[in-house]
Amino acid sequence: MTPFIAEVLGTFLLILLGAGVVANVVLEKTKSNDLGWLVITTAWGFAVFVGVSVAGPYSGAHLNPAVTIGLAVAGKFEWNLVASYVVAQFIGAMLGAFFAWLLYRDHFKATADGELKKAVFCTAPAIRNYASNLLSEIIGCFVLVLVVLYFTDASLNGSGNNQTPIGLGSLGALPVAILVWVIGLSLGGTTGYAINPARDLGPRIVHAFLPIKNKVSSDWSYAWVPVLGPIIGAVLASLLFLVLSS
Repeated sequence: MTPFIAEVLGTFLLILLGAGVVANVVLEKTKSNDLGWLVITTAWGFAVFVGVSVAGPYSGAHLNPAVTIGLAVAGKFEWNLVASYVVAQFIGAMLGAFFAWLLYRDHFKATADGELKKAVFCTAPAIRNYASNLLSEIIGCFVLVLVVLYFTDASLNGSGNNQTPIGLGSLGALPVAILVWVIGLSLGGTTGYAINPARDLGPRIVHAFLPIKNKVSSDWSYAWVPVLGPIIGAVLASLLFLVLSS
C-alpha cells in the first residue's frame, strides 16, 4: 500500500462512515432516524479511528488537507508531498460520499426535505454569519492540529525503548478519535465542525452532481468557509507549536 492509496482509503472510510451516520440520523425511515447530535459526533469520532487505523502505518493518516498543511508548516511533513496527499484525500472523500448516498438511496427518495439530504454531504451554519462561522472553523481546526502535533511528539510508558507512541498511526487512532469526538461535542454546534476541507468540499461537489430528488442548492456561497477556516486554524496551530517548542 502506497501513502497515496492509504490516504484515499483512509479518507474514504472516514467519509463513508461519517456521512453514513448523518444519513442514518436525518433521513426518513432509517433505523436511527432523529437520534440526534450525540450519535452523529460519536460515530464521526469512531470513523476517525477506523480511517487512522487503516492508513496510519502507511501514510501517517492525515485524512485532512488542513492536517497535511499544518504538519508541513510545523516541519513534520515534506512540502513536496502535500499536493499528492491533498488530491488523495479529495478522491477518498468524494468516493465515501458517493457510496454513502448509494447505500441510503431509498431513504433519500423517502425524504422530502432537501436540506436534510444536503446535510449528509456537507456542513452548514446553524446561524449564518460568515465571520462567526469562519472563526468557528478556525478554532475547531486549531484545536485539532495543535493537539495532533503534541500527539506526534508524545509517548507513554517510560523512555527509550520502552516508549509507546500515541501519535498518528494505528496506536494513535484512539486519541485522535477522542479528540475529534470532543471537538464535535464542544465546538461543533455552530457550523457542524467540518474542520477538514476535503470532508466538506469533496462531498459537496458530489452532492451537486448526484440525481437527488428535491435537491436544494449545494450552497456554494458558504463553501469557502469550511475550506479556508480549517487551513487558517491549522497554520496558526502549527506556528504556535513552533514557538512553544523552540
